[in-house]
Amino acid sequence: MRPPLDGVVMITGASSGIGRALAQELAPRSRVLVLVARRADELNALAERLRAAHPRLRVLVAPCDLVERPQVDAMLESVTQQVGEVEVLINNAGFGDMTLFDLADWERTRRMIELNIVALTYLTQRLVGPMVKRGSGGILNISSGLGLSFVPGFAGYIGTKHFVTGFTEALRLDLTGTGVVVTQSCPGPVATEFAGHVGNFTGQEVPSMMEISAEQCARESLRAFELDRAMVIPGVLTWVMMALNDLTPRPLRRLLLAQVAPRLRELQQRARQETR
Repeated sequence: MRPPLDGVVMITGASSGIGRALAQELAPRSRVLVLVARRADELNALAERLRAAHPRLRVLVAPCDLVERPQVDAMLESVTQQVGEVEVLINNAGFGDMTLFDLADWERTRRMIELNIVALTYLTQRLVGPMVKRGSGGILNISSGLGLSFVPGFAGYIGTKHFVTGFTEALRLDLTGTGVVVTQSCPGPVATEFAGHVGNFTGQEVPSMMEISAEQCARESLRAFELDRAMVIPGVLTWVMMALNDLTPRPLRRLLLAQVAPRLRELQQRARQETR
């Protein structure tokens, strides 16, 4: 069983990073790509490049703030009217926040929960029913390696990705035998705009050997999706790290990571004082 990637594919968060790389990977194969993100200019620029490189491809630009339910409903209605039913949904949109939870900005945390959890779940709910009725479809959720673990400084973000991981695993079971493929990708560090927006107050860069490109993440995610795999962890080193994480007893991980938290608090408080 394979997802119908040659049909109508919707990609959220398509204006940059992994979403843009997914669109570029699918462009030679899909009949229609529906590109969803808030930034219309970036979507239009990407659409022009894809159309120029692949004249047979139809690209529909669908600017939308996925946190705003009326916008989502209007976008879905417009997409259905213009290109028909979505056959594959790739839930890629999301953002993170590096902060100790008691020092976090609630509005940023709320929006992160709304985008990473609520929007993903709502889009899936709206689009998966017709897939089941047709007996064909696909849902690819871009989660995170942090959805399989825990570290200090990312409580809100990790909580959202643990939801995506658990939701996707259970959804895959729910849809057994329906013809709908459900896969999740759990990448580690990826060279995208994500790192620049996460609010890193430590001054430390991700080791280059751990970071993979958005293109590699997209390729490995789509390969696993086509093979009907439940989960993929793109990047060999991230896969090794996650395997070691699974082998390490949870109490030991808690003990080790608890030593890091006081230093993070000191760094975040210092960064706040310097910006005042």
